[in-house]
Amino acid sequence: MARSDLIVSLVRAGAVGDREMLRTTAEALMADERAKKHHIVADRLQRALSAVPITPPALSTSQPHTAPNHGRDTILELEPRIQLDDLMLPLPARESGRQLVEEHSRADVLRAHGYEPRHRILLSGPPGNGKTSFAEGVAEALALPFFVVRYDALIGSYLGETNARLRRLFDYVRTQPVVLFFDEFDAIGKERGDTHETGEIKRVVSFLLQQLDQLPSYVLVIAATNHSELLDSAVWRRFQMRLSFPSPDRKMIATFLDKILEHWPERPRLQTSRIAGKLGKVSYAEALDFCQNVRRRQILGLGEFGIDDALRLELGLWSSRVTPESLNADRPDQTATEADSSS
Repeated sequence: MARSDLIVSLVRAGAVGDREMLRTTAEALMADERAKKHHIVADRLQRALSAVPITPPALSTSQPHTAPNHGRDTILELEPRIQLDDLMLPLPARESGRQLVEEHSRADVLRAHGYEPRHRILLSGPPGNGKTSFAEGVAEALALPFFVVRYDALIGSYLGETNARLRRLFDYVRTQPVVLFFDEFDAIGKERGDTHETGEIKRVVSFLLQQLDQLPSYVLVIAATNHSELLDSAVWRRFQMRLSFPSPDRKMIATFLDKILEHWPERPRLQTSRIAGKLGKVSYAEALDFCQNVRRRQILGLGEFGIDDALRLELGLWSSRVTPESLNADRPDQTATEADSSS
């Protein structure tokens, strides 16, 4: 049976004569039926939709010109290239990723027993440790489009504008199986009890929860946050799979460096464990940036110095780099400053 919310949207579109809503809702119904292997019903819907005449709106219409994009302007479509097996993931995330891919690859088996594949996943942890790569890897494994939400086009400054754009976004992604990725999810999923937030963000969170509940299982929503403590408690409950991406230790960074160096034309004499020790506490992204800097220096040297020379020079620069910790250390202690000013 078709989903009730799509049927209601279809009736509403027919009642008000909204052909754009009629088309997008029918496409969502077709995608839903095809996901359930109801190809005959989907084909009948396709033929019925093709009979709907498409006419341009009147020149005197007062409707905004935002309808034709159907929410597509709020996403960035990327071609997934990263493979899950190539990522350095903690064991729970690696196994959960494989299970997620299997559930969607064999969704017909689950549906035959009355189950749907899980499709709402929350990733949390410090930046640079694989959350975005994990989402892209899932899209690549399932051969699905990878949509990244653009907050600059989603969040509006007027009352109700963000909710309207959210509605168009979710209406658009319902039309096909996709991986929809929300990076920095705490930007719109904040705790509604925060007294510093306005009533508008609370309405956005409530509307977002409704939309997440109504999404069909062929739309995978993967949300990532660096500040899980800021998320609304109800947001946590909406996600069926919650994975942690902690910072790597020195041994994990050494293993990561080994995977990178095995593709270089020559390896440095310095062992990766010692390189990892000199890098200190870093993320995978920072370790990758360091390795790329070493190779750039060697390549641009045009043979004047080898990989060991490039590594030594970059390690010297690394020790003097600017970090958030160093910036905080350079700031005067606020309490001491206030005490001095009061005295």
